[in-house]
Amino acid sequence: MNLDKSQKRISKRVKRGFHGYPMISIQYFGPSEALATKVEVGFIQEENAEPMLETFNSDTDIRQDETVQTTIIKIIDRVDAKTVTLEESVSLIVF
Repeated sequence: MNLDKSQKRISKRVKRGFHGYPMISIQYFGPSEALATKVEVGFIQEENAEPMLETFNSDTDIRQDETVQTTIIKIIDRVDAKTVTLEESVSLIVF
């Protein structure tokens, strides 16, 4: 799947809003707000459940990494997520 298609599918799922559980949360981290080098994908099966986290790292902007974005779509599809949330801003990694 190409990068644009992956990003559009993620965006479309995020825009739907909350539809219950299971839920996927996506949060990007990086050394600056312009560069995300890490993404954390959280899976929450039901309300008040502890999230299971999957982390991906890259030396370049991970938001432009086709493999990682396609993998996120596959995770969403595999768990049949009813809700997908995305933190729009990049959280700063403190060293």
